[in-house]
Amino acid sequence: MIKNFDINRINMKKLELGENILHLNNYSYQEVKSNKNNLLDKDNNPIGTKGDMYTKKILDNILQNGTLDIEPRPQYEDFYENATYNMKKNVIWTKEGYEIKLAVNDKIKKYKDGIKLLTPAHTLSVNNEIECTYDLSKGESPLITLRPIATKASIAEILWIYQKQSNDLVEFDELLGNNTWDTDNKINNWWKDWALKDKSGNYILNDKGHPTIGSCYGETVRKHNLLKEQVIENIKNNIDNRRNITSLWQESDFLDPHGLKPCAFLTIWNVRHEWDGCDYLDMTMVQRSSDFATAGCINQVQYVVLQKMVARELDLIPGKFTWKPINVQIYDRHINQAIEMLNREPINCEPKIELNKDIKYFDDFKVDDIKIEDYPKEEIKVKNKQLKFPLGI
Repeated sequence: MIKNFDINRINMKKLELGENILHLNNYSYQEVKSNKNNLLDKDNNPIGTKGDMYTKKILDNILQNGTLDIEPRPQYEDFYENATYNMKKNVIWTKEGYEIKLAVNDKIKKYKDGIKLLTPAHTLSVNNEIECTYDLSKGESPLITLRPIATKASIAEILWIYQKQSNDLVEFDELLGNNTWDTDNKINNWWKDWALKDKSGNYILNDKGHPTIGSCYGETVRKHNLLKEQVIENIKNNIDNRRNITSLWQESDFLDPHGLKPCAFLTIWNVRHEWDGCDYLDMTMVQRSSDFATAGCINQVQYVVLQKMVARELDLIPGKFTWKPINVQIYDRHINQAIEMLNREPINCEPKIELNKDIKYFDDFKVDDIKIEDYPKEEIKVKNKQLKFPLGI
């Protein structure tokens, strides 16, 4: 069965808001068929990963039921090199000779080498309808095969936040082996868009001479000793307590300069003494907002890694991981990509996230101590190529 995406209702709203309408490459996709754990192919055979199943169901939900925000806070920033602006006609002429008609809410910034176009970045979203659970003890994981996933960067980020307890962007690059700050003053990770800057647009540097994201994420973990005291030590001291919580949402920290407010912000940990005689560490991660097409899989994978590392130090078996996002959205510029992913065929595999067996303590893990096994990365790159996801900054 074919399902169609109703572009007209969005375009009518965008016209009301004084904005240009959207144009799509394709409006239709195959109905999502699934059982409890897998997508089903045309012959009702299981196909792909559990992460693929959740991903298609969530994208379908957003496209069919998602609502449009009317006051977008971020904006798309498109730069047109050597372009010109005709104020009378309110159009940009690109160097290739294309005409871009500006809408009422569009803005421009002129530079010597071109023009930056600032466009409202709307999203389609659903609230309080989604929950994904994976039983890590059975080898389940959120990994998907519908597009390539930057697993190494996601692992580095979770270590940067919870182990290094850092807001230093150069330290993140060091974890990835991509540090070029001392030679070209560049940051090579996506957090650069949320680095602290002065009124002139220059980075505000810390005592090490590095740019930071200010009082959020790793700085909050450090300041409040969230993971090591609130989870690891809590469980060591009382394995059955139900107060093992980390919250990156600390209003007092937001009084200081900071970048992006935490999205994946809350974890709740509990030990389960199962009837099989084993003790399992379960964890729920609550996310206030998920830019799903871009980072939904990444956020889940990195918190599974965190759960596994903590379980290792506590001598517990990684149990169930539950992802509970409150608002799940895709940008309007991601609708084409969402439909493309819904039309893609996943790859049969059972990917597993494995930790170095010689490492016990959370503080001792390095990026390369976490391996993704039985995950056909090269096949995914060929069959389901990477997609571009323009971000609202």
